[in-house]
Amino acid sequence: MTTARPRSKAAPSPALSPHGGAPLSRRRSKGRRRRLGTLAAGLVVPLIALAAWQLATGAGLFTPSQLPSPSAVLAAVTELIRRGELWRHVAISGQRVLLGFAAGASAGLALGAAVGLYRPVRALLAPTVAALRAVPSLAWVPLLVLWLGIAEGPKIVLVAIGAFFPVYTTVSAALAHVDPHLVEAGRAYGLRGVGLLTRIQLPYAAPAVFAGLRLGLAQGWLFLVAAELIASSMGLGFLLIDSQNTGRTDILLLSILLLALLGKAADALLGLVARGLTGSLALDDPK
Repeated sequence: MTTARPRSKAAPSPALSPHGGAPLSRRRSKGRRRRLGTLAAGLVVPLIALAAWQLATGAGLFTPSQLPSPSAVLAAVTELIRRGELWRHVAISGQRVLLGFAAGASAGLALGAAVGLYRPVRALLAPTVAALRAVPSLAWVPLLVLWLGIAEGPKIVLVAIGAFFPVYTTVSAALAHVDPHLVEAGRAYGLRGVGLLTRIQLPYAAPAVFAGLRLGLAQGWLFLVAAELIASSMGLGFLLIDSQNTGRTDILLLSILLLALLGKAADALLGLVARGLTGSLALDDPK
């Protein structure tokens, strides 16, 4: 008489990726390690530059008026915070970039879509926009002052001009080169007009569109300094020019560092949004 052995419970299998391969937890852990490694690698050059800066000023290779030490720049940060000025400069510049970028990117998306999707519009408008793109940022300043005065209007419009051209260029080029086989497949499923744009053309062009938005945001920060030359009394561009006029090289360097850090932070935030939206668009079924 044989005794039945108790059936052992099978260990639960780890969740697998929908595409097969390694479990999701392992893939996510690997992705986190890769992102941390990328972040660490990106910090190498700034740390080397900071060390070289400290060594150069400590060895007396530059006078304090030419290149103040990192501690002097840190003291300038403390001084501006104590006077209650730093956050006001950062806030007003951030507001100008945000409003200008929103206006310029919206116009760039609309006109870029029209030029990219419709050949008659492209033939009519593309040469003129290409010519305007070659106009330097400072060349717009006298005209904007003449039209809009010296209040906030010309500053925001100048930032919008800077943001417009990269967005327009990438969107128009991306939509003009959508795979025609995908477009025909969409039409075979009955998609037309806005439906074809939102379900087929825009998801296909989404990576290029978001790349254009990031370039437009970076260009908006570049145009900000020119914008804040227009009778400004606040903002990082004003702080940059005012520190040059008063010989405060420590505040001048601080302004440059703040512009770099804020521009990078804004780009990183937009990059996170782009990855999330691009992933969601890629998961949509065009049927």
